[in-house]
Amino acid sequence: MTVGGPENFERVTLRDVARLAGVHVSTVSRVLRRRGHGSDAAQRIRRIADELGYRPDPYAASLRTQRTSTFGVLVPALTDLVLATIYDAIEQTAKERGYDTFVANTRDDLDEQRRRVDLLLDRRVDGLILGDARLDSTFVDELAARDVPFVLTSRRHGEHPSVTCDDELGGRLAAQHLLDLGHRRVAVVAGEPYASTGRDRTRGFLDVCRESGVRVPATRVVHSRFDVAGGRDAAERLLAARTPPTAVFAVNDFAAIGVMGALRDHGLRVGEDAAVVGYNDVPIARELPIPLSTVRSPLREMGEQAVTALCARLEGQEIGAVRLAPEMIRRASSVPVRD
Repeated sequence: MTVGGPENFERVTLRDVARLAGVHVSTVSRVLRRRGHGSDAAQRIRRIADELGYRPDPYAASLRTQRTSTFGVLVPALTDLVLATIYDAIEQTAKERGYDTFVANTRDDLDEQRRRVDLLLDRRVDGLILGDARLDSTFVDELAARDVPFVLTSRRHGEHPSVTCDDELGGRLAAQHLLDLGHRRVAVVAGEPYASTGRDRTRGFLDVCRESGVRVPATRVVHSRFDVAGGRDAAERLLAARTPPTAVFAVNDFAAIGVMGALRDHGLRVGEDAAVVGYNDVPIARELPIPLSTVRSPLREMGEQAVTALCARLEGQEIGAVRLAPEMIRRASSVPVRD
């Protein structure tokens, strides 16, 4: 058989590489599955494989192992910087572990979520990482009942395997920060009610207020989209009240930026007349004309640990809920209340 040149019309096999390298075929298989340089012997095997033009047959490999070395990832939208950051970490970590990833946007639409999952499972992905779990849906429960390997990230859902920020603690940190500054007329731009991120952050914030004897009426908890326009719309509703808040906690940095814009348009100076705190600490937060105080969420670590958790689950390990610690970042947008 002629191999290694343009005249090679036969697929080079592991057995061909093993014969020329003088090793067992299982040794070749093991070396070529692993990434990195390895020993001199391993490098020699890879060099021979390259010279022969060996290319693995993923379909044949999946038939033998029932694995395709691929993960499916679902997110509401990769245009969201938070989700894009998490996904970048997922993709990089998966690659280091020998996996490719397919990502799909669901727009937080339940029908689209089901359709995208079916498409990924049809591609025979080894497991799923879901960044779009909704508290108002049983879809995650259905996947668990079907024994589909998955890990949630960004958002949690019940007791299903997940890697998220400890968002309830993050909300508590934001509340304590504003209360320590003397604010009592506080409000929350609470995000979408179906997302655990918004719900948990809001709960933690309101719990601290209640524990401190600070009443937050329902009219000062306004749901919104997780974007600038949503934050602006919510702030307009808060500012229309007879006694508007002196401080606003938005459960997302981009919503917080929308709040800042609305305050400005009403003649209020962020950092002087009113305080604003966001959540996630996206890079733009510290570069704004008035840098945004925010709760830092470990976005990249979420993506990295989600991959680690899914790999462990595929190896038969029991995976629970991992909560990563948030951090309060104090900047110029949050100031002591004026006397």
